[in-house]
Amino acid sequence: MAIKLTMLIVFFAVMISVGLYCRRHATDVNGFVLGGRNVGPWLTAFAYGTTYFSAVIFVGYAGQFGWKFGVASTWIGIGNAFIGSLLAWVILGRRTRLMTHHFDSATMPEFFGARFDSQSLKVTASLIIFIFLIPYTASLYNGLSRLFGMAFNIDYTVCIVIMAVLTGMYVIAGGYMATAINDFIQGIIMLVGIIAVVAAVLKTNGGLAGSLSALSQVKDNTVSTDPGTFASFFGPDPLSLLGVILLTSLGTWGLPQMVQKFYSIKSEDDIGKGTVISTIFAIIVAGGCYFLGGFGRLFMTADAVKVTGPDSIIPTMLSGFSPILIGLIVILVLSASMSTLSSLVMASSSTLTLDFIRTLFDKDMPEKKQLLTIRLLIVVFILISVVIAVFQYKANVTFIAQLMGISWGALAGSFLAPFFFGLYSKRTTKASVFACFAFGSLLMIANLLFRSSFPVLLRSPINCGAFAMLAGFIIVPLVSLFTKKPDKQLVDNAFACYDTKVTVSAKYVLDEN
Repeated sequence: MAIKLTMLIVFFAVMISVGLYCRRHATDVNGFVLGGRNVGPWLTAFAYGTTYFSAVIFVGYAGQFGWKFGVASTWIGIGNAFIGSLLAWVILGRRTRLMTHHFDSATMPEFFGARFDSQSLKVTASLIIFIFLIPYTASLYNGLSRLFGMAFNIDYTVCIVIMAVLTGMYVIAGGYMATAINDFIQGIIMLVGIIAVVAAVLKTNGGLAGSLSALSQVKDNTVSTDPGTFASFFGPDPLSLLGVILLTSLGTWGLPQMVQKFYSIKSEDDIGKGTVISTIFAIIVAGGCYFLGGFGRLFMTADAVKVTGPDSIIPTMLSGFSPILIGLIVILVLSASMSTLSSLVMASSSTLTLDFIRTLFDKDMPEKKQLLTIRLLIVVFILISVVIAVFQYKANVTFIAQLMGISWGALAGSFLAPFFFGLYSKRTTKASVFACFAFGSLLMIANLLFRSSFPVLLRSPINCGAFAMLAGFIIVPLVSLFTKKPDKQLVDNAFACYDTKVTVSAKYVLDEN
């Protein structure tokens, strides 16, 4: 216990120290929300990766989908790396940085408002973000509490209060730069931790070959009658596996807390470096998490999972390890949770201040008042999510993957297609963006309230969210064909940022002659 507590205290001390150190970067809105748009590739790539992968992934998704698909769940991690990280950086990174800098937009709603010249779009987007980031944030606490309970036997409420207070302290003090630096430190811990945990779990069953052999002997006729299905290449349900890959990989392209990382990167050269770093990080962390979860059936019985739920699978797998390794695991999951939580509260509070309150109630809000409001809303947002997390736990309303699926589905279903076409297509209309907002958010609300009325394939929030995202790529161009074309001058101004002439040193470009 002394070893675990010492590791925890040192970790918290470093996080708070970074927050206090970064206060000098958080003196204005641009510095607090975007780090002055001067963040390098390593910090940006790690901020992207640590925001992507939280306790929801490690405890909730890895356990649930590892149980459902076996080692084939590793494909989810591979999809996260190559679709959610590599392609996201290649396709969105440069254009997002250029156009958001051109509009001087600090948030995704600000981008929509400027790109389509619509205050109502900006306000609507800010409300969607605020509403649907809350269940995602609540899910972070649940995953962490199970690990804390296993390692320290601490009450659930105490766990989430500690995490919420400490995260709030360094975010309020240092803003985005504190978040980015702490994300880098937390990312290193996650890389080391996941490698150590996977090695320890495989060693328990005689290494990789022994673990796969043992897993191939596991049978569950309620899932599949095929022998060895949980150790097979695509698992017992490839179609459902594809839905999970799409939501958790392609979905990040439309999440405001993810896309916002591209706003602050320093230069185009840094985008190329960040792409490589982010992809490698995702391969190790996401691939490792889902690969680890695939062996959950070797540590728990089906009857035990029915009683305690799929969120207990990973904590049960890890409960027998040495104190030092358990301490590392707790800090690993704490790092994943705090990094994601900090990005979520930054995205939500800045959006509500800049895009909702300032737009509707105080257009001439002074910068100091904007900063104060953002900081106050960080506190409010954390309090709301804590209350929901405690209620969700005690009432046993749902489990981690459902909360995250609803949140990701609504946000990505609403924003992914409009954001993509806003960056790439001059024909995209304001009406098509509104239509996609309405479809994505209302579909996921309906899935939450009337799930039994949905077709069997769409009753899962995961599959429904993936459907909402893909439908957006039909809705936006289709509605754009039949609605009023955007103003030509407005569109030309937006896309002019891609054609801006710049002068560079000869060492970066060959002379035409």
